[in-house]
Amino acid sequence: MLGNFSYHNPTKLYFGDEALNYLNEELPKYGKTVQLIYGGGSIKKNGLYDEIVAILKDNGKTVVEDAGVMPNPTVEKLREGVRIARENKVDLLLAVGGGSCCDYAKAVSVSVHCDEDPWDKYYIRFEEPECEIVPVGCVLTMAGTGSEMNGGAVITNHEQKLKIGHVFGDEVMPKFSILNPKYTMSLPKRQMVAGVYDIFNHICEQYFSGGDDNTSDYIAEALMKSVIHSSLIAVENPEDYEARSNIMWTATWALNTLISRGKTTDWMVHMIGQSVGAYTDATHGMTLAAVSLPYYRMIMPYGLPKFKRFATEVWGVCADGKTDEQVAKEGLEAMEGWMKQIGVALSISELGATEDMLDGIAEGTIILDGGYKTLTKDEVIQVLKESM
Repeated sequence: MLGNFSYHNPTKLYFGDEALNYLNEELPKYGKTVQLIYGGGSIKKNGLYDEIVAILKDNGKTVVEDAGVMPNPTVEKLREGVRIARENKVDLLLAVGGGSCCDYAKAVSVSVHCDEDPWDKYYIRFEEPECEIVPVGCVLTMAGTGSEMNGGAVITNHEQKLKIGHVFGDEVMPKFSILNPKYTMSLPKRQMVAGVYDIFNHICEQYFSGGDDNTSDYIAEALMKSVIHSSLIAVENPEDYEARSNIMWTATWALNTLISRGKTTDWMVHMIGQSVGAYTDATHGMTLAAVSLPYYRMIMPYGLPKFKRFATEVWGVCADGKTDEQVAKEGLEAMEGWMKQIGVALSISELGATEDMLDGIAEGTIILDGGYKTLTKDEVIQVLKESM
């Protein structure tokens, strides 16, 4: 374990098929007005909306609607949410949906009492909130982002062709999150597998860095093996509660900051994938899947021991009589086979990217230096070309 670090996660989780009942324990802690945040209306079709509104009213809350949060929340929608919160003087932001709803709620939470434009302040200048923060609670309906237990909030600006995430501190993390695996079972298969790959890549981004013997990497390997195993079951039987519950729990622990402790992290797949998303508005997990293998093949020589370990420990590749490079390549081939099996995107062209977009996508990619190699813009373009 490298360096000195602190670990604190203030989010309280309620997990299981009766977890929504615990909303009654949380609501009395907050004021009267609740901004109910949700997406396109699927929660009305499956009855969850009615259940939550009934609980809110039973607890004497005034409900303010904030519907229509899109899969990649836009800066325009963020400004609308801030307006709703200000006009109604809301006391709690309750996000009901997937990671986009949770991200959006956190972005609203730090902006309501701030006079500056949230995009400029948090996503261009990357400043931290200095104003009162409206508390956030989450009822999760899709597993993938881990947003239910972290401070991340990704927002898209279509005009500027930028999709940027800001990871806020403990004070912005949801105060509570309700996780019922049954809520995820109505998702279309493509959304489910996009979430599965998002989980897997969150772990990879924290795993493929550093060369020390780090406890966080052992935890990461176990999480990766769990999501691989459960995803194959869920693809065959989406209503398998055990598999869906394991996927949901793994998603939370993949990105609640635990496995990043005591080590460096990479996040370049996310930087490239998010820039692809800014141009195509494609599903987040699919953009990650489409650029992952070309990126990992590029950096593999610079982190060969870890890629060999990935192959043997996660994928069960036999190393006998093989060079380290052969073993590492077999690991990435096994990963590709699994990706094909669950059905994620393997090219950005199938997500709508075209050759004429590549230079702009590369320009919009934030270059980070925590991984095994710091990429140049030309190398980002090379990854993108190999992702086509």
